[in-house]
Parts: sequence; C-alpha cells; structure tokens
Amino acid sequence: MTDSILSKAATMEIPINSNGDTRTAEEDSLEQIGGSLDEIVGKLPVAMDLQQVMVSGPNLNETSIVSGGYGGAAEGIIPTSSIKDIRSKSRGIIPSQLAASRIANQPGHYQAPNMHHSNSNPSMISEEATRGVAVEKFDNVKKWSINTYKCTKQMFSERFGRGMKTVDQELEAQIDVLKETKLKYECILRLARALTNHFYNMVQTQQALGDTFADLSQKSPELQDEFGYNAETQKLLCKNGETLLGAINFFVSSINTLVNKTMEDTLMTIKMYENARLEYDAYRTDLEEMSAGPRDAATIMRIEAAQQQYQIHKDKYERLRSDVSIKIKFLEENKVKVMHKQLLLFHNAISAYFAGNQQQLEQTLRQFNVKLKPPGSDKPSWLEEQ
Repeated sequence: MTDSILSKAATMEIPINSNGDTRTAEEDSLEQIGGSLDEIVGKLPVAMDLQQVMVSGPNLNETSIVSGGYGGAAEGIIPTSSIKDIRSKSRGIIPSQLAASRIANQPGHYQAPNMHHSNSNPSMISEEATRGVAVEKFDNVKKWSINTYKCTKQMFSERFGRGMKTVDQELEAQIDVLKETKLKYECILRLARALTNHFYNMVQTQQALGDTFADLSQKSPELQDEFGYNAETQKLLCKNGETLLGAINFFVSSINTLVNKTMEDTLMTIKMYENARLEYDAYRTDLEEMSAGPRDAATIMRIEAAQQQYQIHKDKYERLRSDVSIKIKFLEENKVKVMHKQLLLFHNAISAYFAGNQQQLEQTLRQFNVKLKPPGSDKPSWLEEQ
C-alpha cells in the first residue's frame, strides 16, 4: 500500500503531455500563450509606425501572466523578460497597439502635423539670414576702416614730407590748366549773366518809355510829331534789344553747359583719380614696409595679402589715369568747337545791334539757329521759379 501511494506521488510530480513528452508546466503555458498571440497577430494588420503604437500600449513592466499549469503560485508567474521574448516572437505587436494603429491608418483619420519642425525651420532660416547680413556689414566696416586708416596715414606723410607721392608730370599739368580754365570760364559766365540782367532791364525801360511817348503824342497835339518819332524809335530799339537778348541767352546757356556739366564731369573723374592715387600709394608704402621687415610664416602670408591689395589698387589707379587723359583730350576739342561758335555769335550780334543794323542782327540769329521766345514769355512760370 505504501508503494502504491509513492507511485501516485511520483506520477503527480512528472506531468505528461499528449505526446508523451515530459515538460514543465511553465514551458507548456508559454507555448500556449505564444500560440494564441501568433493567432492574434495573423488576424490583425501590422502597425506602420511602431513608435506611435508603443505609446498607447500597456506598461509591460507592471504586467504578469499566471499560467494554468501545476505547481504553486510562484511557479505560475511569468516574468517580464519572458513577455519580451514572446513579444519579439510575435513581431512586437500587442492587441491594444494594433487597435491604435488600425485607427491611425483609416482613410478619414486626421493626424496633427509636426508643428515643432514647421515653426522652427522659418525661424532658423531667418536667424541665419540675419546673421549673414550682420557678418557682411561687419566685413564692409572692417575693410573701410583699414582703407581709411592707410589713406589718412599716407596723406599726413605726404603733407609733412615723409611719404613718397606718385606724380605724373604731364597729366598733373593738364589738370592744373583745366582747373584754371574752369575758373576763367566761370568768370565769363557770371559777367554774361550780369550783362543779360542789365540789358533786360534796359529793354524794359525802353518799352515803358516808348509807351509813354505814344500816350503823350495822343494827348499833346502841339507835340504830336515829336512824341511820335521818339515812340517809334524806342519801340524799334526794344525790338532789336529783345533779339539781342535771345542771342546773349543762347551764349549764356552754352557756356553754362560747358562749365557746369562737361568740365564738371571731367573734374569728378579727376577727383576719383586722385583718390585712387592716394590709395595706391598707401598700399604701396604698406607693402614696402612689410617687405623690409623680418619674415616668418605669418609675415609671408600678410605680405601675399598686401601684394594682392596693391595690385588691385594699382590697376584701378592706371585705369582712372587713362580715363582722365581721354576726357581731358575730348574736353579740349569740345571746348574749342563750342567757344568758336559762341564767340562768333556774340560778336556779330553785339556789332549789329549797336550799329543799328536790324537785318544783320536777325540774319545772325538765323545763321546760328537761335530761336527767339514769343512775347510775354520772358517772365518764368511759377513752376520754374520753384
């Protein structure tokens, strides 16, 4: 009887499955759970976004599964590590996560866009653009400061006789002649304008005097002839004076164009040439001082950079020097051509007027294509006065 009880106890300790294999209850339970999860996975679709699915799933660290096999309570608890193995076996998907993925993949489901990237990208682009503009402005200010310092140093060195100045004797002589010529032509222009104003006042006085003589010839029968002769003479002088004013105004306009436009344009080019010459001498002096000092790796690099800047300013200086020579040559030719015509016009018109030759005066204006203003247009309009 004792032997039969021991045999039953031995039979209860060693469970036998349907195939006759001897396995533990935990292994049998794990296989059952794994098979059930495989069936669930086969029926549900696979989630597209694993990271999004894992958010809605349960916390597996707090989950335990009790098997239905034999043994005590401790033997029926499956640890979390075993659940992780089962999850990897079933392709990492659990039912709650699959449900969330199914809802997310439906056609009508709306997913909020990633606002962090859409808001940060424009701000980052704007910040980079602002930083680029600031760096560019800083570089420009830095270059301008260095250039101004070098040019100021060179200018003071030349003023105090310590610096060497590049001088083109022939071109400098032409520039001096042009500046002196411009001063003289400005004097001619100023005097011609004064003559125009005075002569205009005289013509207006003659016109008023002729009107007064004509009125008195009507009111003084005893002096009607005398007043009439003087009225006709003053009106004729007024008419010839207006013709002469037209010639003088044309002369003044041509001189003004020559002085304040043609000569001024050449002088602006000369000013640019002088600035380029100062920069060229400044960078030439800087290069000479670097070359005369001791040389190491850093000094050689600075010398190469100074050599490049020197070459740039040398090319600019030579280009502007050529432009100044060409403009002075063309200005001289244009000045001779313009002044030949204007001086001849001025002489013929003044001679014909004071000789009383009205026909020659009108012929002079036709010869030089001078058009007279209609009567009443001497006074400028309100728009021209502004």
